[in-house]
Amino acid sequence: MSYLRKFSLSTQDKQEFKQLDSYLNEALKESGVREGMMLVYCPHTTAGITINENADPDVKTDLKRALDETFPKHDYFVHMEGNSDGHMKSSLIGASESLIIHDGKVIFGTWQSVYFTEFDGPRQRTFYVKIMEG
Repeated sequence: MSYLRKFSLSTQDKQEFKQLDSYLNEALKESGVREGMMLVYCPHTTAGITINENADPDVKTDLKRALDETFPKHDYFVHMEGNSDGHMKSSLIGASESLIIHDGKVIFGTWQSVYFTEFDGPRQRTFYVKIMEG
C-alpha cells in the first residue's frame, strides 16, 4: 500500500525555513500506515527539504546567514531571473528527505523537525508526501 499527498504553502520571505511536522503527521494519520517509509519531496529548483533542530530558532537564523555567506548574490551571475544564489542553496540542501515510520509515528531525533526551505520567496509553493507501507 502507498499513499501520496500534495500540500501547498505560502512563504513570506526571500529565504525562510518552514516547519512541516504538522503536515507530515496529517498525511501519516490519513494514510493509516503503522510501519513503513515517508518521502518528503519538493518539486522546485529554488527551494528544498531538510531536517534540522526545532528547539532553538537561532539555528535557522544561523543557517540562513551561513547560506547567504556561502552563496552570495553576485552581479556577474548570468541567469536571467537573478536567482542563481537560490538555485545553489537548493542544490546544497536537496529536494527530499526520507523518514522511518514505526508504530504509527515518524521517528525523529530529540530536537529534529523537517523544514521546507525557501530561497526565492515570497512564493506559493507545493511539496509532496509519499508514504509506503512495509
